[in-house]
Amino acid sequence: MKKMLKKAGEKILDLLYPHTCPFCGEVTERRICRPCAREVWYIREPRCKKCGKPVRSESSEYCFDCLHTRHFYERGLSLWKHEKQVRTSIYRFKYQNRRIYSQFYTEELAKKFGKYVVVWRISLIIPIPLSRKRKKQRGFNQADLLAEGLSQLLGITADTVHLQRTVDTIPQKELGNRERRENLKNAFWWTGKELSGRNVLLVDDIYTTGNTIDSAARSLKKAGAEKVYFLTISIGQGY
Repeated sequence: MKKMLKKAGEKILDLLYPHTCPFCGEVTERRICRPCAREVWYIREPRCKKCGKPVRSESSEYCFDCLHTRHFYERGLSLWKHEKQVRTSIYRFKYQNRRIYSQFYTEELAKKFGKYVVVWRISLIIPIPLSRKRKKQRGFNQADLLAEGLSQLLGITADTVHLQRTVDTIPQKELGNRERRENLKNAFWWTGKELSGRNVLLVDDIYTTGNTIDSAARSLKKAGAEKVYFLTISIGQGY
């Protein structure tokens, strides 16, 4: 009887809140609708061995950005390029309160990159924090949801409290690369226990030039972290 009631309740919920494609928002019974499944491509090899951005050939170990930039993280990976449907999906996730997308994103991140997390010997997952002002305006931090979801799927502790943004920076998308670096100088501070010898995974929604990840990684290494890696939903094309 309980099972029958449960199934009936699930059917009612499906009618009231049908599943929609996380990329286009159309109602679908599939995880991703057929048109989006054909158009949204996961990033594959060859990748930059540092930031994970696509490179043109196997002989190119690093992308242009990473050849000319000193990074404080060891390596990172992203699911998709930040374009078309992916850009729209993340916009809805962040600015239209589509928090439900976080489950889809974290499942994809865990499925695609779980083996790397094991190889990297990650012992702590940390989201890139928002300033208090921006978090209050948005109502949530999208990176917190990603970190908590990955924590549950991978069985690794997430700390959404102790990496703090010390200044309310100007949105990075409004700045050039040099300005972005200056904007994020000393923007993060680790307030928890020393991270001595630990390998840490940073999580965020988008990797553009890497300045945000770098600034956070630098603060974590100052706090004793041995190595810092990152995972993001999408990655830009560089500068």
